[in-house]
Amino acid sequence: MSNKQVLFTGLMLFSLFFGAGNLIFPPLLGLESGGNFTPAMAGFLATGVLLPFIAVLAVVTVDGGLVTIGSRVHKVFGVVFAVIIYLSIGAFYAIPRAANVAFELGFQPYFDNNGGGPLILFTVLFFAAAYYICLNPQKLVERIGQWLTPILLIALAILFIRAFYLLQNVTGPVTAKYEANPFVTGFIEGYFTMDAVAALAFGIVVINAFKDYGIQSKNEKIKGSVGAGIVAVLGLAAVYICLGWIGAVLPQAGQFTNGAEILTTASQLLFGNTGSLLFSIIVILACLTTCVGLINASASFFQGLYPKFSYKTYVRVLTFVGFAISSLGLNAILDIAVPILVFIYPIAIVLMMLSLLTPFIGKGKTMYRASIALTFVYALYDVLANLGVNVDGFAQVIGFVPFFDLGLGWIVPAVVGATSGYVIDRFVLHGRGQEAITLK
Repeated sequence: MSNKQVLFTGLMLFSLFFGAGNLIFPPLLGLESGGNFTPAMAGFLATGVLLPFIAVLAVVTVDGGLVTIGSRVHKVFGVVFAVIIYLSIGAFYAIPRAANVAFELGFQPYFDNNGGGPLILFTVLFFAAAYYICLNPQKLVERIGQWLTPILLIALAILFIRAFYLLQNVTGPVTAKYEANPFVTGFIEGYFTMDAVAALAFGIVVINAFKDYGIQSKNEKIKGSVGAGIVAVLGLAAVYICLGWIGAVLPQAGQFTNGAEILTTASQLLFGNTGSLLFSIIVILACLTTCVGLINASASFFQGLYPKFSYKTYVRVLTFVGFAISSLGLNAILDIAVPILVFIYPIAIVLMMLSLLTPFIGKGKTMYRASIALTFVYALYDVLANLGVNVDGFAQVIGFVPFFDLGLGWIVPAVVGATSGYVIDRFVLHGRGQEAITLK
C-alpha cells in the first residue's frame, strides 16, 4: 500500500464528509462566537471532526461493519438498525437534501423563476452526474479523490487566501449563546452536524477502496483506513477553522442569519460578481461528492445484505428515490427526517464507542443491551419532543440527569448502563461459573 493510495483515499473521504451542511455551519459559529471563536471552534472540532473519525475506525476494525456491531445487542437489532441508518442518511434524507441544498445555494440564485422547472432541471443533471460516478465503484477514488476533491480544495483555497489577505483579524461581538461556555456550545453544534452517523456508512467505502487497490490483509486495510482518516480530518479541521474565521471577522456580521448568507456575501465582497460563481462551484461540488459517497455506501451495504440484486441495480433505485424525494423541497425533507436522525444518532454513537473500546471492555451482551436500552429512553424522548408531542410528564421522570437541557441527556445513562452491564458480564456471570455472554 503506497502513500499515494492513502492520500487519495483520504481526499475522497474528506469530500464525502464535506457536504453543504459542513460548509455553512462553521461561518455561523464564527459569526455568533466572535471573540470566543477559539474555544467555540475547539468544541466544534471535537464532535464535528474527531467523532466521525472514531466512527470510521469503529466500522473498519470490525468484520461485517455496522451489522456486526449492532448484532452485539441482538442479531435482529443489528440488521434493522443498520438498514434504518443507511436509509435515513441515504435515499430518504441526506441524498435528496444534498441535491436541494446544491440547488438552493448554487443554482437557484441565477433564476428569477420560482416554479418547479429549475429544480427539476438541476436535479436531473445532479443525479445523472452522481449516477455516472457511482456506476463504477472501482474508479470512485480516482473520480473523487484525484479530480473532484482537488477542484473543491482549490476553490476553497482561493476564497481563504483572498479572505486572509483582505479581511482584518477583528472579531465581532460575542452573542449570548457563546458567552457562558463557548466550548460546550461549539461541542453541541458539531454534534448536530450528524457526521458521526454518516461516518458509519462511509467506513464501507474506505474498505472497498483499499480492496480495489488489491489490499486483502485486514491489518493493512485498518492501517490504510487510519491514514486516510487522518488525511480527511486534518483537511476538515483546516477548512472548518478557515470558514469559521471568515464568519468571525466579516464586516457587518450582525446582518446575517445563516452560514450561506455569510459565505455568499464574503464571496461577493472578495471577488465581486465572480464570487457568486465561486461559491456556487464550492456548494455544488461539496453536495455532489457527499451524494456520491452516500449512494455508493448504501448500494454496497444493501448488495451485501441481499445479493440477489446487483450493485448497479441498487445504485439505480437509490438514485431514483433520491431524485423523487428531492422534488418535495428542502423544508419537507427536513420536517420528515430530522426526528428520525435525532432518534438514531445517540444510539449510533454509543454503539461505535463500545465497539472501539472492545479490546479493553470486551463484547458482553449485558453491557451492550443495558447501555442501548437507557440510551433508547432518552432518544425516544427527543424524537417525541421534535414531533411536537407533549412530553412534560416524561421530562419530569428522566430529566434529572446532567446535560438533559442541552439535548445530551443520554450520555450519563449510557455510561451507567455500559458500566453496570460490564460488571454483570465480567464478574457476576463469571462468578457463577457461567460463560460470558458474548458474540464470537
